[in-house]
Formats: sequence, structure tokens, C-alpha cells
Amino acid sequence: MLAFMLATALAAPVGLRRLADVDAVDLGSAAKFAVLSKAGISTVPPSAITGDIGVSPISAAAITGFSLVKHSDETYSEAWQVTGKVYASDYTSPTPSEMTTAISDMEIAYNDAAGRTTSDETTVQSYADVKAGLIGGTTFTPGVYTWGTDILFPTDIYINGGPTDVFIFQTSGSVKAGSGAKIILEGGALPKNIVWQVAGFVEAGTTSHLEGIFLVKTFASFKTKATLNGQVFAQTAVTLDSTTITLA
Repeated sequence: MLAFMLATALAAPVGLRRLADVDAVDLGSAAKFAVLSKAGISTVPPSAITGDIGVSPISAAAITGFSLVKHSDETYSEAWQVTGKVYASDYTSPTPSEMTTAISDMEIAYNDAAGRTTSDETTVQSYADVKAGLIGGTTFTPGVYTWGTDILFPTDIYINGGPTDVFIFQTSGSVKAGSGAKIILEGGALPKNIVWQVAGFVEAGTTSHLEGIFLVKTFASFKTKATLNGQVFAQTAVTLDSTTITLA
């Protein structure tokens, strides 16, 4: 048994925390949102969003392109491009306070993800910056990954793990998916366990496909017919163009 455990430890990816050490990131009350933004959500129709969307502290006027129809109690709106509810800070109580809490929880989640470490403090610098951020064609196993550069993938990347495995990707730069590039899940890995903590912006190229929860310090831009299984939370704006986002 000891020999088996030692062999398993030695087989773990170099520079990555082992799965047992990686906890999920708690989204709190933000968990019900597919799209959450502090500065606005815009779409060039037709987009298709499954899950709630919301903005705060900015008002509903910053949700554009959705043709919102306010519910009779004025606590939320509906839209033909959204299978879910649309919330804003200027809707009827209790929505304003609930949105304030959701935004706070979004920021707490961002800080939590940003605070994770890739390894012991003495070795973290040695094993960060996988492929200097040019990660097309790479397969990722469970763990915490850190870059001090932009993350770029002009071609597909692969995330391989089981349904309870956790992946955290951190960058002090931005994440850019090339046109047609895809994040492909293998082995039963789930979007809800994949977190991208992005200090810059996220740009999903035309017809690209993303997976996971994107916690973004600035903005997120989805080009024509880009898709996401997961969630995008931006501390500025989110722009969509015939984009499909499915809360998963």
C-alpha cells in the first residue's frame, strides 16, 4: 500500500497541487446567474442564455438588445433570448439588496480563486506559466494553474478529470480563445468545477466554445456565435453577439 501511495504521489503533475488540496470556489448567491455584471450586458440578437442574468450597481438601462419585458411585480424582467429571469439594481425590492449581495459574492469568489496557490510557497514560481500562456493543444489535469501572462489558445485545449475534480486557472493577464477554438472536457469533468480567475479581460473568438466559470476583473466579450457552458461574471461589462450561454 505504501509503495502504491508513493507511486501515485510521484505520478502527480509536477508543480500542481494534488486534487485533495483543491477546494471548489463558493459562488454564494451568485451561483444562480449565467451572466452577472457590474457595468452592463449587451447582445446582438439572437443570443440564447439559459439561466438568470443581472446587473448591479448599474441600472436595467445597461441591459441592451434584449427587449426586456418587466414582470407585473417589477422585481425582474423577462426576455425572449433568456430562459430565466433578468434582474437589475433599480427593480422593486427585494431585488436591489439581493443584487448587491450577488455582486459581493461574485467579488468574494474572484478573490478566493485569485488567492489559491499552485504549490508550496517555495516552489510556486518554478512551476507556473505553463507554456508561457500559449496553451493550444494542451491537456490539463486537476489542480491550480497560474500565469503571469495572457492565456491564448488558437486551437483546442482539453480538461481531463472526473465529475468531482476541481480545476482553477489564474492569470494576471487576459484569456483569449481563437476563432473556432474549443475547450473540450474529458473523463467526466464538469463546468461547475472549472474556474477561470482573470485579472484582465476574456475574449471568446467567433464560433469558439468555452467551459467553466469565468470570474473576470474587467470585461468579457463573446464574438459571433461563441458559446459557453458555465457562467461569466464580469466586474465591468459583458458583450454578446449571437452567443449561447448555458448555466451548467
